[in-house]
Amino acid sequence: MPRFLTFALFFTCCAALYAQGNYEIQVYGSDTVPAGNTMIELHSNYTAEGSKVTTDGTYPTNDQLHETIEITQGWNSWFETGFYIFTSAGPDGQGYKWVGDHIRPRVRVPDSWKWPVGISLSTEVGYQRPIFSRDTWTWEIRPIIDKQLGPWYLAFNPAFERSFHGPSVPAGVQFAPAVKVSYQFTKRLAGGFEYYGETGPVFNPDAVYLEQHQIFPAIDVDLGPDWELNFGVGIGMTQSTDHLIFKMILGRRFRTLVPRALRSSRQDLPAGS
Repeated sequence: MPRFLTFALFFTCCAALYAQGNYEIQVYGSDTVPAGNTMIELHSNYTAEGSKVTTDGTYPTNDQLHETIEITQGWNSWFETGFYIFTSAGPDGQGYKWVGDHIRPRVRVPDSWKWPVGISLSTEVGYQRPIFSRDTWTWEIRPIIDKQLGPWYLAFNPAFERSFHGPSVPAGVQFAPAVKVSYQFTKRLAGGFEYYGETGPVFNPDAVYLEQHQIFPAIDVDLGPDWELNFGVGIGMTQSTDHLIFKMILGRRFRTLVPRALRSSRQDLPAGS
């Protein structure tokens, strides 16, 4: 077999093994949804240049529109629970399909502790159909660190991912960092960049060309205290990364009722408890 065909087949296999999800592209801040509030977000991500073939039976990412509904309930000042519904629409008769669901509880350090940076921790577990991911049951733990420095905002999410059913199980825990840097240009407009990566197993990183690295120039628009709008354009920097993605997040907060016990005076934990 000619050398270039061997390389092409090898790259195709690797692209299938490390295929991107592209369902929820977001760098988390440390804040949680306030008690008695429900945030509903629509994540719309379109892959304009992605993988065109796979060898594992999953759909290629090229020309895919992924839409995710995220519903997050705030229980008190330091705890929330999020629930995701993933969907996908694609070409060549694929149509609009349900992909899977995840659940994500998250806790944060209360403001009353007066830490110098924002800190929270989320864990996410869920299922996705094998036609979209051979790793059908996955788990993620995501530490979240952020800081507002005048007009500058910095956030770091060093996430760790684990598959419990699928071909990535032997790889163990994998590292997927994300970073956001933005500048507040006006009262209602902030802009900067977001970075998303996946470097493979924590203690045995992949070769660089197998890793995923993506930069999103992005803007955040302030539509009022109950709204959020984020828009970005993703550019892949390695062979295994989808090369061009457009993403938008539109969120709306609603006041809801929660059990009185969860709105008690213990919403803010005392320092050191």
